[in-house]
Amino acid sequence: MADARPEGSRSEMRPKRPKPGPVRVVLADRSPVVLSGLERIFSEDERFRVVAVAADGERFLEAVDRLSFQVGIIGWAMPYLDGRGVLQALRDRAAAPRIVVYADSPTGDLPGTVMSLGGAGFCTNNAPAGELLDTVAAVADGRMVFPYIDVRTLDTDPFVALTRREKELLALLRAGRPAANIAADLGISVNTVKFHLKNLYAKLGVNNRTQAVTAYLSAQAEGASAGSVASTTTGLPATPRRIAERRSRVG
Repeated sequence: MADARPEGSRSEMRPKRPKPGPVRVVLADRSPVVLSGLERIFSEDERFRVVAVAADGERFLEAVDRLSFQVGIIGWAMPYLDGRGVLQALRDRAAAPRIVVYADSPTGDLPGTVMSLGGAGFCTNNAPAGELLDTVAAVADGRMVFPYIDVRTLDTDPFVALTRREKELLALLRAGRPAANIAADLGISVNTVKFHLKNLYAKLGVNNRTQAVTAYLSAQAEGASAGSVASTTTGLPATPRRIAERRSRVG
């Protein structure tokens, strides 16, 4: 029996795919000026929707826990938890947003470090705004965007990789402070302390605080990491009260 439907009706009856909505992004940087500029350029591009901004890595991770978004655009040098710490925290999360690091012109092997830690893209902060926007759009589409990198130059000294917060924790661990006291000393929650300790242990390749302190003392005694190990505790009192005023807006 001949098909009585008019020619072209089959294609017309196919359901149309819904137009994808804007890419939801969260921005994080230590500079209010940079944050303001990033928020403006992303808000002016209909491909994106800014759902939150954060002034440091800890607040960015709070946004990850609270909000649904596809791409995070973060600075590298941030207080309390830097770009390295953010990438390490998200590396084992199955549904983590993709991360683009927006930082100073690459020196050494920073883009390679970002890639090795699971980042999806890197863009220098002196690039044209359009380049950053296109980088984020490509990352949201499942691609990776990096300049040329030489992964052979990656630094393998674990103490060099410690964030400022992790250095504070190492000093407090050495002083024998329990987690609850560390949280009070630093003005953060016990859960946040545990999160940082997990990252610290992973970086040092240990399983607990005793092993972390032993690793530090061994490296110090052997002089294996003299410059970097010394910097982990320099200027840090045993019980620092470092409650910082951190500006962020999440909406």
